Amino acid sequence: MTRVPDSKSTLIDIVLCGDVMLGRGIDQILPAPSDPQLYEGFATSAIDYVMLAEEANGPITRPAQLSYPWGFALEEWRHSPPDLRIINLETSITRSDAYIPKGINYRVSPANAAALVTAGIDCCVLANNHVLDWGVAGLLETLAVTEQLGIRTAGAGRTVEEASAPAILEVKGKGRVAVYSFASETSGTPRSWVATPLTPGVNLIPDLSNSTVRQITELVEATRRPGDLIIISIHWGPNWGYEISPQQRRFAHALIDQAGVSIVHGHSSHHPQALEIYRDRLILYGCGDLLNDYEGIAGYERYRGDLSLAYRATLDPNRMSLVNLEMTPFQIRQLSLHQASAHDTEWLENVLARESAPFGVTVRLGRNRTLHAVCSTKACDEKLVRE
Repeated sequence: MTRVPDSKSTLIDIVLCGDVMLGRGIDQILPAPSDPQLYEGFATSAIDYVMLAEEANGPITRPAQLSYPWGFALEEWRHSPPDLRIINLETSITRSDAYIPKGINYRVSPANAAALVTAGIDCCVLANNHVLDWGVAGLLETLAVTEQLGIRTAGAGRTVEEASAPAILEVKGKGRVAVYSFASETSGTPRSWVATPLTPGVNLIPDLSNSTVRQITELVEATRRPGDLIIISIHWGPNWGYEISPQQRRFAHALIDQAGVSIVHGHSSHHPQALEIYRDRLILYGCGDLLNDYEGIAGYERYRGDLSLAYRATLDPNRMSLVNLEMTPFQIRQLSLHQASAHDTEWLENVLARESAPFGVTVRLGRNRTLHAVCSTKACDEKLVRE
């Protein structure tokens, strides 16, 4: 979609990504990995995931450079740098061995966490079901390391006040973006991980009710400044499947109606889900994983979890609305992001078009194997200039 903005010079370009799992296999190929021991039924060493990836797609040179996992994404962002890059960091940054016995535990060593800097990540949302995989010690180290790296975080903290506070991102000459991060138990985030006034934890919402919307609205109103663009990032829903519940849709709409949100940034699904443009505001119900170490693992092949997207949303801060949405498709291969083939890009186009059509959005192939969203409802048609 393309909207006529008030001034192109004031537009804010934000790259939004889903889950980034720098831990486990990816951590092991980087220069300073954590202890590879795992406590899973499937594997006892994180190196097993490296071996699976190599069996599937060929050998990986080790140690790889810190920039290696980002692959083709770095080329894209160098060619046309966005103003901000926001990810869901679904990995604890720690050398803690105090694992939580939950089946799967992700961690990346503090030294390897500098990979986030090589990608120019501005903000990591942390309200998810893996940030406390290695206990409170792991969370506290995650917070300390991101602070040292100069990366803003939201959604987890040393107290509930810190966990619920937004990440404030200044875009020089254009304005501020406030990112609020929340987790839902529907994503597998344990209720016991909730932050309290005295204990560290995550910013966990109780449900998707109107009462929760009012609480979020009050939080936003207490901290926003005039002109702020508001992003609500939510870790919700199961890992696999395309269904968007009526509760999710009502909740997303209510956040826009009541809290004046510009983007609802949803994640947890391991593959991209539907997107919606509601009242000129963007709703990403499930961004899918951007980076993971799932190569060579059987099951769920029909969802093509090896394909991922980076969503580049261009916003008009004067209207707080979406001007354009461009999606760059990748394939995760050899634990790195590669440009998706023409065939795989077409597959993603068809899936996103199919899933987004019920929400009044069509998805079209653009130049250089990018995908573009077009709002197809009458209300949007009156305001959009189609490419």
